[in-house]
Order: sequence, then C-alpha cells, then structure tokens
Amino acid sequence: MIQEKEFTCGLSTKEVEKRINNFGLNELTHNNKVSAFKIFLSQFNDFIVWVLIAATIISGVIGDKADAITILIIVIINAILGFVQEFRTEKSLEALKELAAPTCKVLRNSSIKIINSIYLTIGDIVILEAGDRIPADGFFVESSGIVVDESLLTGESVGVNKDAKQYKINDSQLKVANGQSASKKNNIGFMGTTVVKGKGLFKVDSIGMKTEMGKIADLIQNIEEEKSPLNKRLDSLGKILVVICIIICAIVTGMGIIRGNDVTEMFLLGVSLAVAAIPEGLAAIVTVSLALGVSRMLKKNALVRKLPAVETLGCTSIICSDKTGTLTQNKMTVKEVYINGRLHELEKEKISDYTKFMKSLVYCNDCNYDFTKNKMSESLHGDPTETALINMFFQEVKDLESFIKKTTRIFDIPFDSNRKMMSVIVKEGEKETCYVKGAPERVIERCDYILENNKIKPFTYQKKKQVADFITAMSSRALRCIAGAYKEEHLTHGDELEENLIFLGIAGSIDPPREEARDAVLKCKLAGIKPVMITGDHQNTALAIAKALNICNTSEQVMTGDEIEQISDLELEGKIKKIRVFARVSPSHKLRIVRAFKKKGNIVAMTGDGVNDAPAIKESDIGIAMGISGTDVTKEASSMILMDDNFSTIVAAVEEGRIIYDNIRKFIRYLLSCNLGEVLTMFLATLFYLPNPLSPIQILLVNLATDGLPAIALGIDPPEQDIMRQPPREKKESIFARGLVEKIVIRGALIGLCTLLSFMVGRYYKMNLETCRTLALCTLVMSQLIHVFECRSERHSIFQINLFTNPYLVGAVTISIILLCSVLYVPFLQGVFHTVALSVNQWLIVIFFSGIIAFINSVYLLIKSK
Repeated sequence: MIQEKEFTCGLSTKEVEKRINNFGLNELTHNNKVSAFKIFLSQFNDFIVWVLIAATIISGVIGDKADAITILIIVIINAILGFVQEFRTEKSLEALKELAAPTCKVLRNSSIKIINSIYLTIGDIVILEAGDRIPADGFFVESSGIVVDESLLTGESVGVNKDAKQYKINDSQLKVANGQSASKKNNIGFMGTTVVKGKGLFKVDSIGMKTEMGKIADLIQNIEEEKSPLNKRLDSLGKILVVICIIICAIVTGMGIIRGNDVTEMFLLGVSLAVAAIPEGLAAIVTVSLALGVSRMLKKNALVRKLPAVETLGCTSIICSDKTGTLTQNKMTVKEVYINGRLHELEKEKISDYTKFMKSLVYCNDCNYDFTKNKMSESLHGDPTETALINMFFQEVKDLESFIKKTTRIFDIPFDSNRKMMSVIVKEGEKETCYVKGAPERVIERCDYILENNKIKPFTYQKKKQVADFITAMSSRALRCIAGAYKEEHLTHGDELEENLIFLGIAGSIDPPREEARDAVLKCKLAGIKPVMITGDHQNTALAIAKALNICNTSEQVMTGDEIEQISDLELEGKIKKIRVFARVSPSHKLRIVRAFKKKGNIVAMTGDGVNDAPAIKESDIGIAMGISGTDVTKEASSMILMDDNFSTIVAAVEEGRIIYDNIRKFIRYLLSCNLGEVLTMFLATLFYLPNPLSPIQILLVNLATDGLPAIALGIDPPEQDIMRQPPREKKESIFARGLVEKIVIRGALIGLCTLLSFMVGRYYKMNLETCRTLALCTLVMSQLIHVFECRSERHSIFQINLFTNPYLVGAVTISIILLCSVLYVPFLQGVFHTVALSVNQWLIVIFFSGIIAFINSVYLLIKSK
C-alpha cells in the first residue's frame, strides 16, 4: 500500500540513499561495450583482408610498388569504413539513454525538488504536467485530465488517458509483466513516454533496466550481429582463390625448375601468376559498387548506414513494416460523419446544417492554439484525434481564431477514462450552452433528444438502435467514433449537467494509409516480396488498413499478440507463412516474428520508427528506420534510414540492391574468367613444354589493362529491364549459383586456349619469341575486353545489348586499348614490356582468336532467346 505520508511528503533523504544502494541508479546500462581500438583492429580479422595483405606483400617482393600501394590503400579504406559503421551502431544504447528525462520534479522531505532523473528511485513521487517526459515506470496516484503519448512504445497514434482517483492501491495490482495487461493498466506510465496534456502525481515502481525501456535496451544488446550474405560469399571466394594461387604457383614454378629453367625467373613467373590469379581489385570494386549504389539511393531519400545492407535488400523476401507513420500518415483524419439521420463521406460530399455539431467538437476540445502560425498543422498542438476534429471543419487559421474567440469557456468537466466524456459550458453572447463530446455509447445513454435538420425530436429506442447500427458499421471499418451532444437549459455545475442531452452526431476518424504505400505494396508483390504489417494497434484497425493497401484479404491472415503468447516458437514458425498482419504486439513479439520468418529461410527487412521497433530492426537482416518520425534509437540500430519516411522508397532500395548484386556477379564473372584465362595460358604452355608465352612483366600489364577500369565500369552497369520481375534469390544461394561457375570455367579455358593458339601460330610462321609473346599478349587483352561486353547479361546475346547504355564501360575499354597500343608502338614502352609493333596481318590473327569464341557464343544466345 502507498503510505499516506509517503504520498503527501515524498521520500526522505535517508530513505532515498538506502533505496539507491539497494536498487541502483535509474539509468540504462551497456554490458558489452567494446573500445574503439578493438573495433578498429577487428576490421582486419577477415579472410579476404588477409588475402589482400598477402597480395600486397607479393607485389612488394616482385618490385611492383604501385600494385602494393594500391592494395594497401584498399585494405585501409575498407578497415576505416567498417570501423565507422560498427562504431556508430554502438550509439544505439546511448540514444536510448537520451530518451530518459534528464531532470524531473519530485516530492522529497515535504518539498518539491528538481533532480537528475538518474537519482530517481523506487517509491519516489514525481510531479508531471503537459510536455514532461516520464522518467521511469510507475503509476499515477493523482490525475487531472492526464493524457500520455505512448506511440514511442506501442505504435498507437492515439493518446492514452490516465485515471487515478484512488491512490491507496496495492502495488502488485498495478504491475505490468512482460507486456501483459494489468487490471489497472490505465494508471501505468512508462519511461520515455510524454505527457500530452493534464497534470498529476506519479509513483515510481521500476527504474533503469527494469523498466520497459530497459527491457528493450537489453533486447538490443543481446542480439548477435550477423554477416551479410555478400560478406559471407566474399569470404568463401577469398579462401578458394588462395588455394588456387598456392597450387598454381607450386605447379608452374616446380615444372619450370624441373625442365631446367632459371630458378629466379620461374619464381617471379609463379608470383606474377599468383598476383594475376587473385583479383585484388575485387574488394575495391565491391566497395565502389556499393558506395555508388548508396549515392544513388541517397538521391532517392534512402540513407544507407552499412554498405552491405544494399546488397542484402536485393535478396529480401519479407518486409515487416510498422503501421503507424510507415504505411499510414501518422495523422488522424475524420473520414465519415453521421448527422441528420444519415452517413456522410467527407471525401465525396460536404455537410450542411452542422453548426451545433461543429461547436460540440471544437469547443469541447483541449487542443492548444497558436494563432501566430499560418498553417493549421503548425497552429494546433494536442491529441491527434482532437486536432483531427478541428481540421475537419477549418482549413484556415484565421477562421478558427474567429470562431474560438466568439465564446468564453466558463466551466468544464475534463475527459475521464471512466466516464469517457468531456463537457464544457461556453458563453455565446448572452447565452450559455453546454456541449458534450465522448464515446458514443456513453453519450447516447445520456441523450433524450436528437437534432435532425435543425429540429429537436425525441431520441426513441428505434432511433438509438439506428445510430448504434451506424456506429457498429463505422467501427468495423476501423473508424474511431466520437459523439457530440448539447443542451441549453438546466445548466448546473454538477453531474446532472450531462443528463437530458440533445444528440448531434458521430465523427469517425482514422489514421489513413499513405497513397504511395499502396503502389509500393503492389511493386513488392510483383518482385516476389511479401509485405507484412506489424503494429501495436487494434486488429480491426490493422485489418482495415491492410485491406486498403492490399496487404491481406481476410481476418484469417491476422494474428494478435495474445495469440502469439499462447503458442511456442515452433508453432509460430508453422503458422507464420499465411499471416500478413500482426496486431497488438509488444517488442518481444516483434522479435519472435522476425526470428520465425528467418527460421523459415527468409531474408527479412524490418521498418519502423518507434523505440519499440529497435530490437526487431537490429535482429532483422536489414533494419530500416524512418528519418523524420524515427527515434535516434531506431536509426542507430538500423542499416538504412528512409529520409522521407516513405514506404515506396524501400522498393527503390530493393531494386538498387538487386542491381548491385547482379553487377557484382558480372564483374566476378569477368575478373575470374580473365584471370583463369591468364593462368591457363601459362599452365598449358608449361604442360606442353612450350616456352613461356608471357613474361612476368607482361602478366602484370594484362592485370593492369583489364582488371581495373573495365571491371569497375561493370560495377555501375544499368539494370536489365526485368530485374524487378524476378523472384528473390534464396538466402543460401552462392554468388556462383545459376551456372556462373560453368560460365567462368568455360570462358576462362577458351580465353587461355585461344591465347596459346595465337602464340603457337606465331611460332608456326617462324616469328621470333618477342613477336609470338606480343601476339599472345594482344590476344589475351583483346579477348578479355570483348568478354567484358558479354558479361553485361547472363541471359541475352551481345547483339541484343545496347553497348552505349554504359558509356563508362565504353570509355574504360577505350583506355585499355590505348594502353595496349602504347605498349606496342611507343619505343620506350616496347623496351620495358618486351613487345614489338604488330603488322596488319598479325592483327588479323589477334582479332580472329580474341573474337571467334565471343561471336559463336553470342549467335548461340541469340538463337536460344528466339
């Protein structure tokens, strides 16, 4: 029981010290905080980074300082990017701490004191009024029209009324455990939520990590970070390449030494091949592709905080979206009105003869007005439903100001959660009138008359039933109904004021769906992505919005938080496939939902704006926060932020993710095919006891001419037209899936074979070794530059692709050809790279062997597509 003395005087200083020692400070703690230095060092504990460092050492050993410096810069840039991203995620708990009120007013030693909220303890009596943030969990022991905005935790867009007429209540009756409702939940207040209006006294019964906010903080810390699919596949690729390099170096070097070649020359050749085999530009190109994708997305109002998240979006199969503010406008709007005996849809018609009804909703209203503002949205402050009622009648601030100033409020009975009504007496000129607003069922039972077409008529049983039927119909459409009434006689200042009323009408309001969200949902479905709504709102409201957006069709596709509580995780996994709407859910429910989808093999994106979304956002494969309405906690836990809070931006992000993944496959196909061609050229020559067709310096030249700019240009290739009509790829799909390995091996083998054949043709025509090597060098480079255009599509022929849709690729290939010609025809470079100028006939040999395979393959694809 709350002690009378404790309620009127507050805690003593001695008692406060004792309780702080027992219960600790009222703060959110971070158990596993990692130092910035450790975060930075961890960036180098990655297999692909080890590969790059090895390539740096190898390049340095053979004297290729430019290559070594380039690779080292790539390693450092990657480490810095990784550090910045990971360090920023550590701020999520700091953002949570900011949500706790920094100071609060408490009763201590029979006086009011302002203290830092971390020194608040269990049993403290806090004084709260409009605008205050609740500093801990507890319950109201005295309330005067208290309304609290709990959307931060619940997602509900409607303010919650708090009632506390009786303060001598057993504390255990007021506990809320694990998000479950208690018998007096309308008395409960939660840390971080805000008092919208009213004032009262609040008793603290949970602090710090024991609060609902603390539980969310704990959920965030206990979620393990997973690598993105891209990182996992690059790790696998790095391991494969290292093994290939070691085997090739050993075979080529060993066979050359056995044949009696110079040991030093063979070692340099083997190392050069190793450098060629490792596409050291791969990590850089991936980073560049992702960074350019991020830049494009930022122009579309999507800010990516973690580069791999772009690629992860591309394989998203489920988007779990919060309702309030994400799929809806987070703005209550009056949609339908029942007046004069019939229903009016405000979007289609104007209401006549509504003056009294308007007065009941506008005068009987506790919104705060700022008439210095020009826009209605800026001039009104208060409960969203009450502002919606005013916006229904007024579009201009000056008109509202004129209307309000015509009257004076001389008495009011504030809204009470038990009565569910509010009444005011206003003086209009010399006449006094009572206006009443409240829950329809409560208002109707106090009305004896009804106003229809400016005539007062008896409110008979049949009339009341008719009105009740309309209310039921409106509620089934998820409209929140508010009734209006009035009286002009017997205006006492007691409870009887609200008797013998004249009924006026019903206003039905709803938080409407975003128009652009409807199109976005359709695009998601066409792309094979299932949109799922997760909300704290009532299931009827959620279902109505979901139907309007075509997320679901029937109530069978809706599951509530209570239903989730009653089933195990395994049962949830079994049922989740058919569910499209989750209503009345808590933060822990959201986590279970996301985990259940992931267990079924889905890659899950989670959108949201409130603190309640942060744990699920962090648990999901990609978390998406709202930039405007989103809290700092949610943003810091997310991978991507929607700057315009627009659900449709996610679709653009999904498309960008798919483009980037396809482009990564393109340049992996290109790089590995080309590198395999280089390796096989040398390996086959060694196998058939031929002279080395390329010198070490020429191998590095090929690497420079073909691996850099063309591969980067592929990374920014425009998408194929049907990219958003393909189903999402499987979560466990290898980056080499769908025949990519076969394409790489076959094309790489043919590049190597054609290069070796051009070398052998030169030898057949008795050309000297330098000329034969120049033929091989040009064939190898040109075949790779032709192949880069083949890599632009996995399904279409080179003859079906507009080569000029990617001017960067055309430019890169042109630069590579100029570089090759310079090496052939500039005397100084001829000496460095051991080349000779080729004649026209020799160029015909090069063109034939470098183009024949591409020509045959393109003709085959062209015939196949028809």
